Parts: sequence; structure tokens; C-alpha cells
Amino acid sequence: MASAFEPSLSMSTSRPPIGGPSLADTLPSINFGFDELRDRMAKFTAKFDAFIEQGRKRVLEERNQFHMNVAELQEDQRMKKKDIEILQLKTNTYQQTIAKEAAETREMQAAIAELTAQRDRQAAARDVLKEQIAATQRDIDARLAAQRAHQAQLEAQARYNVPELDFWVTNLCLRIEGAGAEDRLKFVYTHLDEKNWEREAWFELCTGSRDYDVRHCRPKLERDKVEKVLERVNETRELVTLLKGMRELFVEAMRS
Repeated sequence: MASAFEPSLSMSTSRPPIGGPSLADTLPSINFGFDELRDRMAKFTAKFDAFIEQGRKRVLEERNQFHMNVAELQEDQRMKKKDIEILQLKTNTYQQTIAKEAAETREMQAAIAELTAQRDRQAAARDVLKEQIAATQRDIDARLAAQRAHQAQLEAQARYNVPELDFWVTNLCLRIEGAGAEDRLKFVYTHLDEKNWEREAWFELCTGSRDYDVRHCRPKLERDKVEKVLERVNETRELVTLLKGMRELFVEAMRS
């Protein structure tokens, strides 16, 4: 700043004084405060630079903090995403387990229903079988009772028939033989044919049931006539009726 006034100073010094002090010497001295201004500007510049530096540091710190916060948020987001994935996996596993258990429950219920139905069918079949067994047992008991009664009747009748049977065996010229089975008797007649007294005729009597029955005979007789004789015998239960009736049929057959 002082250099701006230097030309004037040089002009005053270049000119020789004319008989006394110069005009410049008579001017008042002015202090513009350049040094103070320079010092204030330097301080301002230092403060401004410090402010800029602090601002830059603050921005840098805030940026770093922002990046750290973003990194933390990203890490939190990643962890939460991982937690969500784990929870989703657990949820899927739990749902699969529930579905599997539900399927197993349905299968068990179906198996229980099938077993229950099978048990009911078996129980019904068992009841039917028991009823059939009971009915069969009643039928067997009835048959046994009838057979015992019939046997008792035959035994009682036999006590009276033995002397009478001997009489008719002699008078009807017949003999009694076995027929190869416990419930069959064979009656053989002779003296039927006047031309040949030795000629025989026979029939087999079945005694296995309550009613008498003739299964075989020689010579062959008409079945209707044999049935009529059997009807009379089964009504009267007299064996002599059968013996006499069969002899008459054989005599008739040999004469024809």
C-alpha cells in the first residue's frame, strides 16, 4: 500500500526545495491500518481454512459414519434375511411334518376302519357259524334221540319177535344172512317154484333209517308192488308183514 504513494514521494525528493519546507511535508500523516487489515485477513484466512478443514473432516466423518451405518444396515438386513430364510425353512419343514403326520393319521384311521369292519364281519360270521353249529347240534341231538328211541323200540320189539321170527323162518322157508353192511340184512327164500324147490329168491332190507327200505332183490320185482308192501310194514312196524308180502311177490313173479 505504501508503494502507491512512492511516486509522489520521489517527485518531492527529486525536486529541490525552494526556500522552505515542501508541500508534502506539510500534509498530515494518514494511517490506513494496512498491517492490521493484513493481520485480520490472515486470521480470517486461518479461521476460514480451519472452518473448511473442520467442515471437510466433519463431512468425511459423516460420510464414513454414513457408510458404516449403511454397512450395519446391510449387515442387519443380511442377518434378518438369513433369519427369514431359516424361519422359512423351519416353516416348510414344519408344514411338511404336519402334512406327513396328517397323511399317517389318515392311513391309520383307514386301517382302523378296515380292521373294525373286518372285526364286525368276523363277528357276524362267528355268530352265524355259532347259530349253524347250534342248529346242527340240535338236529344231531334230535336224530340221536330218535335213533335211540327207534333202537329201544327195535330192542323191545325184538324180545317179542325172536320166537315169532323163528316160527316164520321155518314156515316161510327162508334164512337170514348178512348183506355186507351193518344196516342191511339179506332174506333168502326157497320152495317158491313148484318145479324147483331149491331155486332161491332174495331181497336186501335196509334198516339204517326209521322206515324200512328194500334196495335189491332177485328175481327183479315191480317197484310199485314193493312200495305197497313197505308202506304196510312201516305203518304197522311188523316184520312178518314184510316177509309174507315179499314171499307172495316172489311166488307171483316165478309163476308169470
